[in-house]
Amino acid sequence: MSPPSPQLLVAAAQQTLGVGKRRSPPRAICLNLAGEVLAVACGLKPALLYDCNGAGASQIQNYLEELQRLGFLTLELHILELGENSLIVSPEHACRHLQQVLLGAIAFVDVSSSLPHPSICSLDQLQDLKGLVAEILMHLQGLQKNLSLTVSRSRLHYTGWNFCTVFGILLGYPVPYTFHLNQGGDNCLALTPLRVFTVQVSWLLGQPPVQLYSFSVPESLFPALRDSVNTWEEALRTQCRIQSDFTDLSISSEVVTLPAVAL
Repeated sequence: MSPPSPQLLVAAAQQTLGVGKRRSPPRAICLNLAGEVLAVACGLKPALLYDCNGAGASQIQNYLEELQRLGFLTLELHILELGENSLIVSPEHACRHLQQVLLGAIAFVDVSSSLPHPSICSLDQLQDLKGLVAEILMHLQGLQKNLSLTVSRSRLHYTGWNFCTVFGILLGYPVPYTFHLNQGGDNCLALTPLRVFTVQVSWLLGQPPVQLYSFSVPESLFPALRDSVNTWEEALRTQCRIQSDFTDLSISSEVVTLPAVAL
C-alpha cells in the first residue's frame, strides 16, 4: 500500500481528534503531528507528548488506529496516560532508551530554585532518578508481552513524580532537567545562558520540516555535558540512516538568555 496523501492524513486527525467541543487541529498541525508519530514509530524519538488540542486518550487511540487503517503505521504504538497527559510511545524503542538511561548514557541537571545556578546531579540524586526510570521501564516491559497490532493504552500510576523530569526522559532528551518539588515549580534558569538545540527532518515534499527535538543545556555546563550530547547525536544520526521516511537531519544550536524559563 502506498503512503496516504497529505489530505488523508489531515482528515484522519480532524475527524478523530476534533470530537465534541474540541476544535479540529489546523492542517499544518495535523501534518506535523503525523510526522512526529511516524518519527516515534521509526525510533527517531522514544515518545511524543500530545499537546495539540486537549484531546483525550480515547480520541488519540482512534487517531492512531485510523493511521493504521490507512497503512501509514505498521509498527505497534502505545498511549501512556500520566496524570492529565497522554504520550504516544513506541514500547520497543522506549524500553531500549530507558535501559540506556539506567546504564548512565544521559546526564541530569538540577535546576532547583534554591540553587545559585544549575548543577549536574549528584550520585545520590541519580540513584533516586534511576529508581523512577526502572519503574517506568518495568511498566513498559510488562506491556510488550500483550501488545498486538492494535493500538494499546495504559495508565502509569505515580507518587510525587516530577513530570518535567519524566517527560524529559521519555521524550529522549540527552540532558533532562530536574528540581525539588517541595520548592514549587520555580527554577534557577532565569537570566542563565542556555544552549538551545533544535532537531528537524524533512518529510513531505513542499511541507515544512518536522521538529523532532527542542531542548536546552546550561551553557556553563555544556563542556562537562558535551559527551552526553555527542553520544545522543551519534545515536540519532545512526537511527536516521537506517530508516527511509525522513531525510536531511538537521541539528542546530544557539545560545539564548531569557528573563524566565518555564519547564
